[in-house]
Amino acid sequence: MTRPLPRDPVIRELVVRAQRAQLSRRGLLGGLGVGAAALTLAACSPTGSSAPTAATDDSDTDPTLAWANWAAYIDEDDNGDYPTLERFQDETGIAVTYDIAVDDNNTYYGKVRDQLQLGQDIGADLVCLTDWMVNRLIRQEYVQELDLDRIPNSSNLVASLRNPDFDPGRQFSLPWQGGFAGICWNKEKVPGGLESVSDLWDPSLRGRVGVLSEMRDTIGLIMLENGVDISGDFSSDEFMDAIDVFSQQVADGQIRNIKGNAYLEDLKSEDTLAAICWSGDITVINAEAGDKWEFAIPSGGGTLWNDNFVVPIGSSKKSNAEDLIDYYYEPEVAAEVAAWVNYITPVEGAREAAAAIDPELAENQLIFPDADTLARASIFRGLDGTEESDFNSAFQAVLLGS
Repeated sequence: MTRPLPRDPVIRELVVRAQRAQLSRRGLLGGLGVGAAALTLAACSPTGSSAPTAATDDSDTDPTLAWANWAAYIDEDDNGDYPTLERFQDETGIAVTYDIAVDDNNTYYGKVRDQLQLGQDIGADLVCLTDWMVNRLIRQEYVQELDLDRIPNSSNLVASLRNPDFDPGRQFSLPWQGGFAGICWNKEKVPGGLESVSDLWDPSLRGRVGVLSEMRDTIGLIMLENGVDISGDFSSDEFMDAIDVFSQQVADGQIRNIKGNAYLEDLKSEDTLAAICWSGDITVINAEAGDKWEFAIPSGGGTLWNDNFVVPIGSSKKSNAEDLIDYYYEPEVAAEVAAWVNYITPVEGAREAAAAIDPELAENQLIFPDADTLARASIFRGLDGTEESDFNSAFQAVLLGS
């Protein structure tokens, strides 16, 4: 027997209202500060709409490229420049505008969905988004098919990532970086450290905990803590059990903030002292603001994900985008990026290249995880359309009540 709605009557009522009034939801959410993230309720393109047509490629006459990505996700020097990207521009003559435009998959999708539906330029020729969002974009035919002959270095993609269920053979996407979601804490303020997700609910941290607005990471970690295999055929009941935990911690004031990449600012300001977080981010803020934070895969397990390059349907610079992807699949370049961002590189040979830079770097389990480390993390399984709508509705309803 399944339970499609949370037990909490307030949250249940919010879900029901959301399902009845999606057309007026945008204004409501904006007023409550949830914004475009809740647009996941409209995850599918309108019934009966035809697929948009890919833009004509004018890369030969326009050597430019706009790349939208997440914060702290490319190598950067003390002047705020991107060394590997500058070399690409020097080598190819393609002028790249690098835009830190992605804070959260849902928020970004909410901003560009209407243009994608119409096949229009979204202001980015290349975007890096997470597996499940890429799955949605491919299903909706909002991204262009890649010409892998123009990306010969794509043969360096590690074997385990070559045939994901959402893109067999990698016709529409190639991974940029991967990572873990786990827990982190301020070592000065929480000297005893944390081991589990349940440790975040300790009364001493009341009102000082942050969690991610990425449903699959926050709820995924809670499900893992509950002993659920998130990569397997888990039930609606098991998902909603985790929603109940999440809802209770929000209602009790244990969780202070629910954010995308902006959660880093809360850690820096000490608005939050512990959080559900992304692995590489903690290395970056330790470098920027002092060695104050620790990351760990919790005892119940962490989530494992990849962000992927895709070319939006309205981009007229597909060939330029393919040239950039090919460049970043050179092992030496991939190793240089990995050394800075501290996420898992998808490029075969990058570990050996990293060892030449710094032997200790090649042993970093957050960049080059071994089998034992990978065994402690799980990929949140793909959801069908009904599950995605129902689960996102439940998650967003908690955000509405926060």
